[in-house]
Amino acid sequence: MSQARAVTAPLRHPDFRRLVTGRTFAEFGNAVAPVALAFAVLDLTGSAIDLGLVVGARSLANMVLVLFGGVLADRLPRSVILQGTETAAALTQAAIAVSVLGGFASIPLLLGLSVANGAVSAIALPASSSIVPQTVPTTLLQQANALNRMLANTGRFAGAAAGGVLVAAFGSGWAIGANAGLFLVAALAYRRLRTAPVERSGRSRPFTELAEGWREFRSRTWLWVVVLQFMIVNAAASGGIFVLGPAIADETFGRAGWGLVLAAETAGWVLGGVLAAHWRPNRALAIGVALVLCNAIPLLVLAEAPNLVLLVIVMMLTGGAIELGAVAWDVSMQENVPADKLARVYSYDVLGSIIAVPLGQMAVGPLAEHWGREPVLLSGAALIVVATLFALCSKQVRGLRRLAPVEPASP
Repeated sequence: MSQARAVTAPLRHPDFRRLVTGRTFAEFGNAVAPVALAFAVLDLTGSAIDLGLVVGARSLANMVLVLFGGVLADRLPRSVILQGTETAAALTQAAIAVSVLGGFASIPLLLGLSVANGAVSAIALPASSSIVPQTVPTTLLQQANALNRMLANTGRFAGAAAGGVLVAAFGSGWAIGANAGLFLVAALAYRRLRTAPVERSGRSRPFTELAEGWREFRSRTWLWVVVLQFMIVNAAASGGIFVLGPAIADETFGRAGWGLVLAAETAGWVLGGVLAAHWRPNRALAIGVALVLCNAIPLLVLAEAPNLVLLVIVMMLTGGAIELGAVAWDVSMQENVPADKLARVYSYDVLGSIIAVPLGQMAVGPLAEHWGREPVLLSGAALIVVATLFALCSKQVRGLRRLAPVEPASP
């Protein structure tokens, strides 16, 4: 089989085609949202503190409800969950757009709608992360994960670029309205996706099932060590990129330029996905964890040299490195965690990875006003380096090997 056919082989399966179509449109909308919402808040109050509160509120709702999403995804058809959550996301984003375009948007209103959108996203995350093995044979798992992320990142690339252009040309309200429309298209694509609930030996109460997922999560040192790493990395990176980044762009190279910077990162994700589809290192997890160091580079550039061309180059390289690590992480979990507990383990992964994000997003504004943006960004970069070196100290992280794929029996 040629390399091109090997990469696209999962597309022969109808459910996988429906999954990636829906996810591509959903990620297109998700990429427009932070750009448009950030500048909507800045237009409303001009305050980085208010922006941190609105962005952090969404992350807080994610943190609170993601475990519940994991229980649902192990109980119900994951395709049905994705249909419902994309429809709800379209409605919440449409409400934000109407408030901005109607001139009655306020910080409390945006906070409430951001919480609702974050709750919807929390329920969707475990289902979207754990559904891939249900759409392709195990022999295509590596290619399916890489292709799924590659097409989703293509949507993010287009969305980030479109978000900056839409905000600059038509304003943040119309950009958020376009975002709502994209979520609706994703919901329609998921309608024909048919996956049954994962077979289970029994069904317990929700809290009992959460306890089972926790035992599965904590029994693997490599799992919780990497999640702890991302708890720190995501808090530092999200505060620097999504709160201080737009404010710095507003004062230097402009809003359309910031959309281009975010688009460059997603372009890097696409290139990283192409490489991940062909590259199968034996110790993929250790390499992926080490590549997380690249998250520190954009913070250093924002602190010392916020130049548009330099940021575009750095974000593209960083995006490629991050994507290689993300595919290694997904495959490591799907190969080593039982299918009937995978969504719940994913929910603990998501919870641990985002639990400190609201703190990072809400604290970075006041810290930057008190200490200055440069020291805060440099401190965030230092935290990313320390957390990554800590994760690499784990023998399980360094030693986890890929499983040999099981070839289907000949007819």
